[in-house]
Amino acid sequence: MTEPEAPAPQPRRRRLLFVLLGAVVVLAILVVGGTAVYINFIKKDAPEEFSLAQPGENASVAPAGSLSGSWAIAGGSEVGYRVKEVLFGQDTTAAGRTKKVTGSLTIAGSVATKASFTAQMASVTSDESRRDNQFRGRIMDTDTYPTATFTLAEPVDIGTVPTDSKTTRTVSAKGDLVLRGQTKRVTMTLQSRWDGTSIRTVGQLPVVFTDYGIPNPSFPGISTE
Repeated sequence: MTEPEAPAPQPRRRRLLFVLLGAVVVLAILVVGGTAVYINFIKKDAPEEFSLAQPGENASVAPAGSLSGSWAIAGGSEVGYRVKEVLFGQDTTAAGRTKKVTGSLTIAGSVATKASFTAQMASVTSDESRRDNQFRGRIMDTDTYPTATFTLAEPVDIGTVPTDSKTTRTVSAKGDLVLRGQTKRVTMTLQSRWDGTSIRTVGQLPVVFTDYGIPNPSFPGISTE
């Protein structure tokens, strides 16, 4: 008598393949679902964009005088970045900031004649340490390029001296921005107020990664604007 042939192993392989695909699907659902929970319930909201605080109704009138002279960066000044991220299909905003900023501004009459500001890039932090490690390492390589600078390239006419702390001046400033060792001539729109003792200024500037040789921060599952 001949023994019956053993059943072909193909059905078992099919069943195993089906189980594995099911596990992958479940994993994908868990990753996307977990990301949504993290963004909506755990992750801190990114800080608001920099802006000039609105003066109160009883804001003091700036004393008459001249803006001429040399001005230094005051404590509490900040620079930072904002970038839109997509984490496994979920939209969010990443923001990093530092208060380690130094620099000076020289004004003659109503014209800003010279200005230079420097930020310590390794001190830039966000709400996520893993993002900060990527920022300091592969993305900005802060060991090699520890600072970012903006240097005024052309004089800026501020206009008439404000007579109160509610007056806002908006100007365009051309300068050289240095990021990751690359220098580009840029134009930044600045808004400023003078309260008699200090000049408060805020400005924003779009940065394209490739213009400064910055590696694409994206990797599988996470993409950036």
